[in-house]
Amino acid sequence: MRQRFEKNTLRFLMVLGLFMSFKLIRKPPTKDWMLIFLFKGYIASILDKLAVTKDKVIYPVNLFKWFDISFIFDYLLFPIVCVSYNQATKTSNVLGIIVKSFYFSVPMSIMEYFFETRTSLIKFKNGWNIYTSFITLNLTLIISRAFIALIRKSDNTIVPKNKD
Repeated sequence: MRQRFEKNTLRFLMVLGLFMSFKLIRKPPTKDWMLIFLFKGYIASILDKLAVTKDKVIYPVNLFKWFDISFIFDYLLFPIVCVSYNQATKTSNVLGIIVKSFYFSVPMSIMEYFFETRTSLIKFKNGWNIYTSFITLNLTLIISRAFIALIRKSDNTIVPKNKD
């Protein structure tokens, strides 16, 4: 019975993530948002695989049994949050970028803490805790913001607007 709740939670999060991805990525400049989405999925999966391999984090319940990482979080939800964060900080200064990272990482950390303590979706082990997750979330958000800033700086071509 308990595992059914967790699988339904994962299904809900997947549908919500798919819906949100179409809404967020349609905003111009689409190229930037797609780059961030793909970059964030790549980085999140590498970091998650390292944490799982080092036995710091486990995912007892997973929709896709052939993955030992959280596929939905790494490839869908976290990249969506990152795109949203980058859209919110598109014109921000350095202090604004750092402060706004907390606006995104605090709710994510609270949800992760709930999932870790009340469900079998994620379990922390061997020194990993919610604070480690919080710091990792902030750092990866800021790294993704720096990544797209470098891309924008190196690419001098004008990004065309999307046609609605």
